[in-house]
Amino acid sequence: MTDPLLQLTDVYSGYGDAEVLHGVDLHVDASETVAVVGPNGAGKSTVFRTIFGLLTPTAGTVEYDGEVISGLSPPEVLRRGLAYVPQQRSTFPEMTVEENLEMSGYLKDDVDERIERVFERFPVLREKRHDRAETLSGGQQQMMEMAGGLIMEADLLLLDEPSAGLAPAIVDDVFERVRDLNDDGTTFLVIEQNAHRALRVADRGYVVERGTVAIEGEADELLADEEVQRLYLGGRGAEET
Repeated sequence: MTDPLLQLTDVYSGYGDAEVLHGVDLHVDASETVAVVGPNGAGKSTVFRTIFGLLTPTAGTVEYDGEVISGLSPPEVLRRGLAYVPQQRSTFPEMTVEENLEMSGYLKDDVDERIERVFERFPVLREKRHDRAETLSGGQQQMMEMAGGLIMEADLLLLDEPSAGLAPAIVDDVFERVRDLNDDGTTFLVIEQNAHRALRVADRGYVVERGTVAIEGEADELLADEEVQRLYLGGRGAEET
């Protein structure tokens, strides 16, 4: 059995004296899509910030590709192949799509080739390459964020609330891109308020509550479990809202 690409072991983390995570265990295998779901304030974003080096765990370890990365800075984590796509867009609004992607790959010698490859995966970005980023729809901006991670040669993308602020039809398009990229070998760890939508594209899922993993399992099993539906996913009809 191969080792996980990403492994959190008994991780405690938080903000100053306010501890948010209390012994989180979580793993992601290469080429998986894993969803982290749960109510607001459960600690989901703290998990991501701890993985990416924005927070240092007070106990426990974060390992990526067999190396302990706990305590590394975000640039050091990124160089190891792990990219973070935050909920708040990090684009340069007055720059064009192509210029934003060039900024993502500014340390790479073959950035032009990388941009062409991501245009093949995101044809809408090719069409908009000379348009200013601020003119893109929310879904197109989310795709540009994912494209930036691919240009940086990330093997694992951390997606923080990719559906936030998007219309349902656009959400479907974004998650379809996640599915396509995963089919091509990119690994995803996704935080998502729309738990049903995230679990429908995921292989496995973790439900986080009050800073701990309340339940984990195969995504289809979580979706089918009536108790999980009632307690954590808002009931059977929640996916339609």
